[in-house]
Amino acid sequence: MRLTLIAALIAAGAAQAQASPTLDAKTAQAIIAGCAAHASAKSQTHAIAVVDAGGHLVAALRMDGNGSGIMDFALAKAQAVAAWGFPTAQMEQSARDTPGFADAPHVVTVAGGVPIWTADGKMRLGAVGASGEAPADDAACAEAGIQSAGFRSSRVR
Repeated sequence: MRLTLIAALIAAGAAQAQASPTLDAKTAQAIIAGCAAHASAKSQTHAIAVVDAGGHLVAALRMDGNGSGIMDFALAKAQAVAAWGFPTAQMEQSARDTPGFADAPHVVTVAGGVPIWTADGKMRLGAVGASGEAPADDAACAEAGIQSAGFRSSRVR
């Protein structure tokens, strides 16, 4: 009886884990492809980093013309969003409104870091960081990549 109960709990946990959406390499590459297509259509070039909800790098692309420092900045933007849960564009305002916030760990006050939410907007999966162009263009690139892969860049309440 006890063994049957344990087996049932393990099976239920495994089924739930499979049902939970995750940010895998294939999905991250689709986001990067969408961002790169958006950038190419505008004759722009970005470094793009996609991280999971824990801030761990899943996929990255440094488009032609960007130095390694630009990629580091894209990764920092993505990791900041993973840590705080909101876009880096909002971190700029938060830094102005909240004394000391700008000095907190993983804060980037330049647009270009955007969260990745499931298609229904209920679960945050990770983040995209883009760098290499004007901050608003970096953010637009990240959002375009997220949307092209079938996800959202904001939560649904």
